[in-house]
Formats: sequence, structure tokens, C-alpha cells
Amino acid sequence: MRIVFDRSRCKLHGQCRGAAPELFDFAPDGSLVVLNENPPEELREAAQDAVDACPEQAISIED
Repeated sequence: MRIVFDRSRCKLHGQCRGAAPELFDFAPDGSLVVLNENPPEELREAAQDAVDACPEQAISIED
């Protein structure tokens, strides 16, 4: 599994961080970062929650 994050679509709502804090966080400059682009399978549900929570559809999952 790979998390695909489109920075150009991100509006910094932070919904992904709320849904999956183990996968997303804010950098010191305020931008959002993916903490692990290739998380283990046991984090698939958290990753999907982040995809579902993003109002800008800036996150997707590739298998």
C-alpha cells in the first residue's frame, strides 16, 4: 500500500491528521506531511479514514 498525497490540492484542513495521526502531521512550516508513505497493512483502515476525511480529495491509496 502507498499513500498518495497531492500537495497542490491540500488546503490544510487537517482532517487527515485527525483521522490518522499516525500517518499525517504538520511540519514546522505549517504544511501537512505524510509520516509514512508505505505504511504496513494494519494501518490501511486509518489511511482509508484519512482519504474519506479529506474535503479536497488530496489523498488516495495505491496498492
